[in-house]
Formats: sequence, structure tokens, C-alpha cells
Amino acid sequence: MATADWNPLGETYYRKCEIYSMEWAGLVDLSKFTVAAAAYGGPIALLKDENKLNRGATTNIKPVVSVYNAAGRLLSQIRWSSGRIMKMGWTIMEDLLFVQDDGVVLVYDMFLGFKRTFSMGQEAKDVKILDARIFTSFQGTGVAVMTTSFRIFLITNTESPRIIRLAEVPDLNAVPNCWDIVVMDRQVRALVGKGSELYIVDQGGQYQKQDPKTEKEEIGDYLDLAVSFNNKFVVLFTGKGHIWMGSSDLLNCFGEFETKTAAKPQQLAWCGNGAVVALWDRFLLVVGPQKYWIKFNFECPVYLLPEVDGLRIIGNEQHEFLQRVPPVTEQIFKIGSMEPGAMLYEANREYQKQHQKADEYLRMIKERLDVAVNQCIQAAGHEFEASKQKQLLRAASFGKCFLTDFRPESFVNMSQMLRVLNQVRHHTVGIPLTYTQLEHLSMPVLIDRLVLRKLFGLAILICQYLKIPDAEGQSRIMAHWACYKVQQKHVDEEQLARVISQKLLERPGVSFSEIASVALEHGRRQLAVKLLDYEPRASEQVPLLLKMGQLQPSLNKAIESGDTDLVYTVLLHLRDNQEPSQFYMMIHTMPIAFSLFIQYCRHQNLVLVEKMWEQEDNQAEIAYTKIVRSYGEDTMDIRTKILEESSHCFHRVGNIFAEKQVEEQIKLLKHQRKLEDEMGLSFVDMSLQQTLHKLTLEGAHMAADKLRKEFKVPDKRWWWMRAMALAESGDWAELEKFSKSKKPPIGMEAFVDVCMKHHNKQEALKYLSRVLPDHKVKALVKVGQLREAAEQAAENKNEDELIYVLGKVKVADKQLADNIRQKIEQLGSRR
Repeated sequence: MATADWNPLGETYYRKCEIYSMEWAGLVDLSKFTVAAAAYGGPIALLKDENKLNRGATTNIKPVVSVYNAAGRLLSQIRWSSGRIMKMGWTIMEDLLFVQDDGVVLVYDMFLGFKRTFSMGQEAKDVKILDARIFTSFQGTGVAVMTTSFRIFLITNTESPRIIRLAEVPDLNAVPNCWDIVVMDRQVRALVGKGSELYIVDQGGQYQKQDPKTEKEEIGDYLDLAVSFNNKFVVLFTGKGHIWMGSSDLLNCFGEFETKTAAKPQQLAWCGNGAVVALWDRFLLVVGPQKYWIKFNFECPVYLLPEVDGLRIIGNEQHEFLQRVPPVTEQIFKIGSMEPGAMLYEANREYQKQHQKADEYLRMIKERLDVAVNQCIQAAGHEFEASKQKQLLRAASFGKCFLTDFRPESFVNMSQMLRVLNQVRHHTVGIPLTYTQLEHLSMPVLIDRLVLRKLFGLAILICQYLKIPDAEGQSRIMAHWACYKVQQKHVDEEQLARVISQKLLERPGVSFSEIASVALEHGRRQLAVKLLDYEPRASEQVPLLLKMGQLQPSLNKAIESGDTDLVYTVLLHLRDNQEPSQFYMMIHTMPIAFSLFIQYCRHQNLVLVEKMWEQEDNQAEIAYTKIVRSYGEDTMDIRTKILEESSHCFHRVGNIFAEKQVEEQIKLLKHQRKLEDEMGLSFVDMSLQQTLHKLTLEGAHMAADKLRKEFKVPDKRWWWMRAMALAESGDWAELEKFSKSKKPPIGMEAFVDVCMKHHNKQEALKYLSRVLPDHKVKALVKVGQLREAAEQAAENKNEDELIYVLGKVKVADKQLADNIRQKIEQLGSRR
């Protein structure tokens, strides 16, 4: 009968069903162990302290830590060799945490392989800790410790521990009766019971004394408390045997119950969010908000583990699950139920018997048949027994045949989820998830947990069955499989590399470099090298080759990739980790690497560039490098010396032109330095042209003329430079004097240009009469004398010049334009 194991708790029902008969039966007595089980059907850790069992013995025997799956199958076992363990618990990633009395937290995987360690702070180390809590926070898994000075320190994420100190409970001079961690609104607080007082302390340095509303005038000291799985509710147990249930902020009371015993329960926990469970030895009491209760007796000690939708009860012989009967299950199987799902379930049973009552039942729910089908589908998800699942799904399948617009997605999805759940619930796997837990956990996380358990085959089958894309499913799992295989040192490396490549080479998204990295971490260097040969991405291949010391292959791979950034990465690594001579010898035979390194050094280290060219005995490149390097020197003597060295290098290779240019530059630098000393102005780093220009601007005409003669500046360049500088400085008298010193090689029109450039028309007019006829038209246009320009063009009988002038005439000056057009026509008629 479906309701045989239902127990009423007020208006609701609770059921306790057996999940597994434990494989450790007869071998494990939980009363002799410290137990820590992981949520969502996770593994169970047992700590056996033999010193407590053999109190008369003087030998200091280290305790044994064992990890089992939820069916009691041994996964791993070690003898503890570190400090005294104060608390043991699991993270959301199913890593096992050990909190020692010195505040050190050690992290192991479920197969008891050491991963890492961190500390809870200096105070915990100095004064030791009294107790600890492992909790789920908004950031991951957190750890809280209470030191012997009664201060609480915590971290909210074991992956990136950052220690937070909570406020102190006032006048706390002894170990509190009870305390726990509450996570509310992304804030982590501690709830501490000190005698008959209750405090909430937070990380902002604040504490608040709480006074939960209660029906009793006196409830005694707070002996125990527990926070619900979702952190929304809390239960308190007092010295008068009083149970108080309410919200985690203690502002709302949902129910109270008198247990009539002052004995503190061994465990106090929530069963989902609707009931509280208290355990005394082998007696278990389930209490609901309206003072209803259920009791269970056990033949052996048990351990309670809250889940999101119930409570796991782990014993020596059995592993059971206590939960509220889901409302949809209650609707179908409750005696006398007239719900559509119940009617459809009965109709299917009668149909299997080929009885006409099936038609009667269907007619009763004709208008609500879609509701009935959905109820049967949902109820199937809440059953552990495959036979009941099948009965409910058959009823749903029977009902949907009579629906014309039924969408099959919900039925197909539930069928798939149940098939997956039944596989992972098998005792060889030992993950007793409920459908509700799977919805919270998600399928990708379940697959990850199978991978953590090294159940690669099952994980791949699930991915294939659910048609999960390869990159997220099979390929990723196979990569984890390969990482596991490379750790097996008894397998031949050549054979292992071949097997891994055969299975993974064609799979998309597999990183052979990651697998090779794992092989390297486990000391299998040659295997890592072999696996890297299959990595197609040089950006993944090269860094690991460098890490392994494969310098030449890493440089070859980087060059082959064509990625200059990658080549530079290798080159800089080689430069920093090799002798200079050895480094130069390596890149000397590789033109691309040599060229790129030279290019890098030209921006970073010119001295190193010189040394490299010295290795090549390339005097020309040495000379060019010295020239560039000289401009980085602030001291004139050093700059001159470097340039002289450059000149000698050019002389060795017979580059007379370059040698002469360097000598000229040295001479210019000396003159500029002398001019700076004499005039107090800056000349160094200017070109010869700039130096002459500045001297002219400053009126140092004799110094400029001397420098011109020294460097044999061509007349045309000199005249242009001097005319522009004099016009810029506004020395119009000197400009006119200069124009008359001898026949200008640049023509008088140049003087008109420089005057007009500086908007001095009056000075420009002075030079118009001296402009040759061939250039006079453009000069007249520049000073704005368009009529005179037209007359000059006509006199020159140059039609092109007339057209040029016409193009400069403004639209408003129509008379002048007509006059020019007339002259153009006259010239045309004479041809």
C-alpha cells in the first residue's frame, strides 16, 4: 500500500524510506566515530579516534579517517598524521575539510588526496580553538572557529580565504552552551547562546541581544540550536526541554513544543523547512509547527544530515531518508482522494485489468485530464522505487493518449531524469539524490560529481543519453579521464600517450597541454613531452615546454606559430635563464628569432644590441647602433666619444660618406656647445639648419655666417633660411640690406613671399620693382595688385598668366574680369 509508511504530522504527512542497506554493516559502529556527511547525497567521512577507545593505553595512536559513499562502500582510508582535529566537514565541491586545534584547515579530496591548506589567523594559532563550524555561504563554503578567548573568526570562501573577526559577545567568560552560523541577506552572522541569553554578532562589530517571543514565562538556558538548510529558519532547545521554531532573525515564532526532558539532544536538525528533528541516543522525535509530533525508534546509533527537501538518517545497517510527503504524491495516493491524478492512476490500474471502470474514471476527470497527467508525471519524480515510478508514468502515458494538444516535453524530461537518478542511486555509485535535489544541484554539477568519483563511463553515457554537446560533455569528461590516467605511474608512458591520443585526438575542445601539465606535476616528464606533441595550439604548448626546460623546442614551436608575442615570450625567458653566450649562440642560427630580438632590444637595451652585433662582427650595424645610442646620452663628452667610435666603425667597412657625416655631426655638436656657453641658449640636438635659423632670430649674424662658411652651406639654402628668419624676427631693415648685398640666388620674388607670409604688404611692395618679368605676375597677385598683374601678363603676351590672374579675381570685380577676358581674346586672335 502506497501510504503504509506515511506518518501524519498535523495536516501533513511524513515518510521514512530506506535508501540503502549499508555495505559497512557489521564493520562500522557509528557510536565510535565522528561522522561528517556531504549534502546532496554526498560521501560520508568517519574519523576513528583510537585514543578515546583505549583510554588505558599509553600509546599515542593516530586516528584513522575513512571515506565511504552513501551506500557504505569504502572509497579511501588514511591514518591521520597531522594535528588534533576539532571539526570535519565537506565543501560544496565535495572536498573534505579538517579544522585543527591550531586553526590550520587542511583540504583533501574525497579520495583523501591532499590539496592545500590555509590558516584561520594568528590568534587561532596562538591560543588554539575550542570549536568550529563548516557552513554554506553566499560565496561558497565557509569556516568559522571559536578560540579559547571566546572570539569568533570566519572565512566565507575556502577557495580564497579572507579572515573576518566577528563582534564579541559581552561578558562571555566561559564556553557558550551553543552557537552556529546564520547567513542572511549576504551577511554572515553568528548566533550564540550564553546561559539564558541569546546574541547575534556580525562582522561589522555589532552585537544584538535577542529575546524570542515564547508562550512560556521561563524556558531556561539555551542548550542547542540549529539553522535550516536554506538559512531562513532556526530552532532552539532550552534547559526546560522547550523547542522553539522560528525565522532566523528570531522575530517570528512558528511553533513551540515541550519535550518533557531536560537532556540535550545528541543532534538537532531541520527536516526540509517544515519540521524539526531531535535525536536522543536511539530515539528520534519529529516536531511540527502546530505541536504535532512523530517518534521513531532505532536499534543502533544514527547520524542526521539535513537536505534541502528532507533528512538523511545514516545508521550501522541502513541509510534512510525522512521527508514530508510531497503534496502531489499526497493528492494521488491519499485514501479517498478525488484529485484528477488519483482518478487517472486508478483508471490506468483498471485498464491494465481490462475493466470497464477505467472508462468511468476517465469520464470523471474529462475536463481536467491535463492536470491529472501532469500530477502523475510530477509524482513519479518523487518516488525512489522504480516500480512506483513506472506505474505513475504509465498512468500519465495512458492519460495523454486522450489529449489532442498535450506537449510531451514534461513527460520526456521526467523519464530522462528518472533514468539518470536511478543510475546514480545505484549502490555502486551511491548518490541518493531526489528529484528536488537534482533541480537545485543541476545536471552539469551532477556530471562533475561523477567525474570527481572517477565514474567517467557513467558520466559519458549520461551525456550521450541527454545529448549534451561534446565540448561540455564527452570531450570534457575524457579530458578529466586522461588527467586521471597520467597519474597512474605503473602504466608505460609510451603506451599511455598512444591510448590517450587515440581517444582524444579527434575530440573538439580537448587541451593536451592541460593533460601534459598534470603529467608534469606528477613527475612524468617524458609523458608530458609526448602529449604536448598532440597539442595543436602553440600558445598552449610553448609555456609548458618552457616550464619543462625544453628551450630549443619551445623556440622552434613559437617561430612556427607565426605569433611574434609568443616568440618574444620565449626569447625573454631564454635571456633571463641562460648565460649570454649560450643565448646568443642559440638565436644566432635562427634569423627570425635573432631579428625579433634585435628589434626588441632597439627599444629596450641598445648596449645589448651592440654586443650582439659584436658577436656577428657587423661593424656597420654597430656604427648605426652607436649613433642611435649617442642621442640617449645627456653628457656631451660621452655622446661625442660614442659618435667617434661610430665613425671608426664606418671607416673599417669603407663607408666614407657615413664616416664624413658622423664627423660633421661631431663638429656641429662642438660648435653648438660653444654657442650655448657664449649665448646662454640651447642649441644641442638641433640640426645645422635649425641652428642657423635660431642664430639669425637672435641677431647673431656674424656667428651664423661663420657657421655657414664652416659647414659650406649652399647659397640657395642659406638665402632662403636667412630671409625667412629675418622676416620672422621682424628685422625688415636687415632683410632689405641682405637683399641688396648681392644678386639673390633665390630671386626677389622670395623676399615678396616671406614678407606676405608675415602679412607685411608695405615691405613686400619694396621688392616688386626688382622682380624679373617672368615671375612678376605671381608676385603682383600675392600682394593683391590684380589689375597690375593683368597688365604685366598682357605685356608678357602670356595667355596662361592672364588665365591665372582671372582665376584670382573676385566675382564682385566684374569690370576687371571682363577686361582680362578681352585681353585673352586679343592674344588668341593674334595667333
